[in-house]
Amino acid sequence: MNKVSGLLLLSSLAFAPVAFSAPMGTLSVHILNQQTGTPPPDVTVTLEKQQQGKWTTLASGKTDHDGRIKSLYPQDQDMQPGVYKVTFKTGEYFQGQKLSSFFPEIPVLFTVTTTNEKLHIPLLLSQYGYSTYKGS
Repeated sequence: MNKVSGLLLLSSLAFAPVAFSAPMGTLSVHILNQQTGTPPPDVTVTLEKQQQGKWTTLASGKTDHDGRIKSLYPQDQDMQPGVYKVTFKTGEYFQGQKLSSFFPEIPVLFTVTTTNEKLHIPLLLSQYGYSTYKGS
């Protein structure tokens, strides 16, 4: 093998972990306030994975001006199959709006069946109710 081929092989191996890690946007979330029709910014959202009967925190973030977190799953890890939980801290949001709310937080449990499966979890929110589904 010549020197150039060997260097190309070595350099491609150096980037292999990046190629197989969770791609940006593997798990995204979006919130829309149904009462106002506007997306709430700065809502804290946490991500946990169930492991041996306990929840392990993987990530946390805040929604942007459009009510989104485009990539909540850590990009330096593969998103493996299992049971996960996204928790929307909605009580803080409504308190900041000087409004009462029945739900201080909204946990959404879901199952991942394929490594690095691209998932989107939208939340349609009001003070006294919510709806969610598997988005695309």
